[in-house]
Amino acid sequence: MNIALIAHDKKKDDMVKLSVAYQEILNKHTLYATGTTGERVLEATGLPLHRFKSGPLGGDQQIGAYISDNKIDMVIFLRDPLTSQPHEPDISALLRLSDVYEIPLATNLGTAEMLLRGLDAGFLNWRDIAKKRERDSLDI
Repeated sequence: MNIALIAHDKKKDDMVKLSVAYQEILNKHTLYATGTTGERVLEATGLPLHRFKSGPLGGDQQIGAYISDNKIDMVIFLRDPLTSQPHEPDISALLRLSDVYEIPLATNLGTAEMLLRGLDAGFLNWRDIAKKRERDSLDI
């Protein structure tokens, strides 16, 4: 599965802790991340990942484009709900796209942990089925 990792500045330490704790699970998947978040995860874990631009510089939009192209299967976006973000419209668009395309989305550590454990247990295999159906319908 393709997993996007995003974290606001005050949540980057939490993303690093999550990535270290669930490194064995994350290592089985393809990871994408916004700039600084990706750099921090890479430094802490050595996990291979594709880094987009930082969120305020368009990274959120780049991940949103991947979602709309069915190239992302899960988003872990550790948001800071108490700090105003200058790129709030981009954040809202990313959350909306996750809902439109039915992409599992975690915005806090508790939900992120549940998604990662569920992924490891095979509870998100429906994404592979959905992708196969989409490919088959395009082949007609």
